Amino acid sequence: MHIQKSKAKWVAALVAAILLTATLFHFPITIVNAVTQEVVPEFGIHLSGWRIFFEPFLGILLFFNQSFYAIKEFAFLLVWIMSIILIYSIVNSIRIKAERDRNRFLFHQLFNLLLVVGIWFSIFVVMIFVQLPNNVIVNKSKEWVLVTTHSHTDYSHDGLITELGLKEWHRRNGFDAFFITDHNNHSRTLEFVKAQPDQQFPGSPEVFAGEEFSGTNHLSLLGLKREFKTKGFSDSVAVQNTRQDGGAILVNHWFDGEHKSLEYYRDLGVDGFEIENTATDKRYDRNVYQRIRDFCFRNHLIMVGGLDYHGYGSACSIWNAFEVPGWNNLDAKSKEESILKILKTHDQSKLNVLLYNDRSYYSQKNLIFTTPLSIINYFRTLNFLQVFSWIVWILVLSMGCSRLQAYPVLAKNLSCHRLIPFAGILGAIFLLALGLTYFFSNQNVEDFTKMYLEYSSLLMKTGAALLVLSGFVAWLRLKQEKEQ
Repeated sequence: MHIQKSKAKWVAALVAAILLTATLFHFPITIVNAVTQEVVPEFGIHLSGWRIFFEPFLGILLFFNQSFYAIKEFAFLLVWIMSIILIYSIVNSIRIKAERDRNRFLFHQLFNLLLVVGIWFSIFVVMIFVQLPNNVIVNKSKEWVLVTTHSHTDYSHDGLITELGLKEWHRRNGFDAFFITDHNNHSRTLEFVKAQPDQQFPGSPEVFAGEEFSGTNHLSLLGLKREFKTKGFSDSVAVQNTRQDGGAILVNHWFDGEHKSLEYYRDLGVDGFEIENTATDKRYDRNVYQRIRDFCFRNHLIMVGGLDYHGYGSACSIWNAFEVPGWNNLDAKSKEESILKILKTHDQSKLNVLLYNDRSYYSQKNLIFTTPLSIINYFRTLNFLQVFSWIVWILVLSMGCSRLQAYPVLAKNLSCHRLIPFAGILGAIFLLALGLTYFFSNQNVEDFTKMYLEYSSLLMKTGAALLVLSGFVAWLRLKQEKEQ
């Protein structure tokens, strides 16, 4: 197989651009301490073989998934794509002399735009709801363990993952333990935790009971041992009940909701605050971050990282590293007590908030212009194997496209003219399948989460609309080809 000379220049230019960006302007992916902003050498990053092999197809998607403002940036990416298609359509329509041909071309492009929006939505759903092989943390230390203090199952009103699913997710992402902090209830969590010593499910990572209490703000009540209903509780009563269990109290995403002053929560008797929270935007506003950080230092309060995972959203990019020597030799109760002791004594020297760092900080200002730069920044983070994967795929696809010219029928079937509606049909089938999955998943938790039915309805309606549109466009284009 060979590549035509005209195309070979573009292929060579693309390969050269990737090589130069990844080498001359390389941005190494590191794990940094969110409090000090310093690199923590005891922790590194592992890339799975699947990720490397399919790098050109997964890499940029995962990079956007890790963006500070992932949903907004991915939406702006659609704006750029549609703008390019519109410019292409206008320029090419001007070149077409015959009015009938021009109208037909614009008619096709209009449907292409609609299909691109549907395909983009399908890819967006993959990015948000499918657990792709993202980079995972590597713990090279012997005395530090990774723990989540804030996570949710489908026993939360906004959860979309089972307890066993959450446990498996934490295992894949390198955690040694995690607290389940479902909204305003912890009865199901206690049942799940009590089943752990009975070997009803694998032991690692350890699961501890907590609750996210919705008072004047959201508080994580950690280390709960008995069931109590928090509905109607004041902040002080929720704190009092948690202390009776020997638990710790943390303020979650302080900036969000009906919050009171930092001083109010200090006087309430909380142990600390989340210094970062990655449920939606990857970073607090830096002014808010600095206020919380300075306040905690002045008042000797602990700072933690809020993973706040609900079964969907961005890939894991924050961990709490606790210094607990001899972790593997401790029983579940001793492990929990070790974590709670560090939190309740506010010993920041034994707790590092770790952040996945693959880009410099940027705010939401002019985000529409930041989005295309993210693609360049993605290539800056690539290592040798990822660059090699890109080069191989570029060469294989280029040679394949050149080879297609020897098979006119196959080339016609694989043209963009046909592939776009076909991609729309595949996207629609995926949306419908995921919608049905969520519909049936709701049966056991219908009194808790609202997310299964809400997303099921959205996905199935969107999938059905995209299937009808894609099928109609495919039929229309085949019909027109037969008439020509």
